[in-house]
Amino acid sequence: MTDSDDLFMLEALREAEKAAAAGEVPVGAVAVKDGEIIARGRNAAIGTSDPTAHAEMQALRLAGRHCGNYRLNGITLYVTLEPCLMCYAAMVHARIERLVFGADDPKTGVLSTGALERVAAVFNHAVQVEGGCRRAECATIIKEFFIERRGAGAVERGGLENR
Repeated sequence: MTDSDDLFMLEALREAEKAAAAGEVPVGAVAVKDGEIIARGRNAAIGTSDPTAHAEMQALRLAGRHCGNYRLNGITLYVTLEPCLMCYAAMVHARIERLVFGADDPKTGVLSTGALERVAAVFNHAVQVEGGCRRAECATIIKEFFIERRGAGAVERGGLENR
C-alpha cells in the first residue's frame, strides 16, 4: 500500500459516510485514473430499490461515462468493503486494473467466501487485488452502522446481518 492508497481510501470512506447518512449500508468507492478521482459511488440499493446499486457499481457506471467507454483500463477502484461476486465480475468486464479494499466481508466478500477461487478460471481478465487499506476505519463504520440499526447482538453474531 502507498500513501496515495490511504488518501484515496479516505475519500471512499467519505462516500461511505454519505451512504450511512442516507440510511444505506455504509460502503463507498472511488475510481482513480492517472492519480485523479474520476468517479465516486456509495451504496444506494435501498433508496433506489435497485439491488445492483452497490458503491462499486455506482462508481463503475460513472467512470464509464467519464471515460466514454465501458472498458476502464488503467483504473484503480478503492472500496471500503471487500466486493461481492457481482461487483468483482463487473470489474473484470470493465477491465479494472487494480482493486484496493478496506475491510474484509466474510459473509459475501468475493475473496473471504472463496467464491473467486471457484470461478476465477471463467474470467478472461484478472484484477490486481489488495485488501486491508485503512481496514480498521472501514470495519468500524460498518460495525457502528449495524450496532445502531440492529443492536450489538447482530454484530456479535458476525455482523453485516442485512447485507
